[in-house]
Amino acid sequence: MLEDYNYMAKRTTPIPVAPLYRVLRKSGASRIGQDAKLAMVEAVLQVAEGIAERAVELSKHAGRKTIHEDDIRLAIRELRGM
Repeated sequence: MLEDYNYMAKRTTPIPVAPLYRVLRKSGASRIGQDAKLAMVEAVLQVAEGIAERAVELSKHAGRKTIHEDDIRLAIRELRGM
């Protein structure tokens, strides 16, 4: 049964490109080059890594190993400079 899934293409990026493509289209882009899509993936990953690193610091500071939603939200606010 698992052999049936061998025809599926493997993802070449750590996150799907299609949702980011839709964000670009929704923002008004009529045409988007492959290099622009990959640059968007890279930018989103960099932002996500920054948020994750800060959220880990916040949870450790609070004496926890588990990251909570509030850690993520505070990390986002701090990185935005708010």
